[in-house]
Amino acid sequence: VLVIGGGDTGNDCVGTSIRLGAKSVTQLEMMPKPPVSRAEDNSWPEWPKILKTDYGQSEAIYKFGEDPRVYETTVTEFVLDENKSVRQAKIVKLERQADKRGGMTLVPVEGSEKVIPADLVLIAAGFLGSQKYVTDAFGVEVNARTNVATAPDSYKTNVDKVFVTGDMHRGQSLVVWAVREGREVAKEVDFSLMGYTNLT
Repeated sequence: VLVIGGGDTGNDCVGTSIRLGAKSVTQLEMMPKPPVSRAEDNSWPEWPKILKTDYGQSEAIYKFGEDPRVYETTVTEFVLDENKSVRQAKIVKLERQADKRGGMTLVPVEGSEKVIPADLVLIAAGFLGSQKYVTDAFGVEVNARTNVATAPDSYKTNVDKVFVTGDMHRGQSLVVWAVREGREVAKEVDFSLMGYTNLT
């Protein structure tokens, strides 16, 4: 299993993958590895910008003997088999460089390419709101937070037979909420199509 991204969602993906029997788990993070203790410019009462190892990474360390996180790394390509199923990922190290606007950007490190196994890829990247081209394509209304609007306690949008769930419904949240909402919207879609549902 390859998990792309960190935070709570990435941690949940790692832990869940292990509990479901993954033979290996790799978690890619684009940013540098945080320090173990506070830096001088990160004193109390600021939020501590330090390395945190949550339950998912702890379970990976216990099961596989090493931290699953690979820092300053991203995917450049997925390698598919003859059935178009992912089998490997080409990854590359990243380094920070100053850009023309005075900020920093991440660029690939030449010669750092590597191929790793991957039968399942989970994207745990941060959610910054729904993409306008997607909501426009479906003709769905959005609220002030750019989440797709629905009636209270429903997953129906303003467009007939178009439903929404997960981050586009509730905003940035945890994988466990996406799983729960996925089950709930399946029940609502089933009822919409059949007039009844046996899903629980």
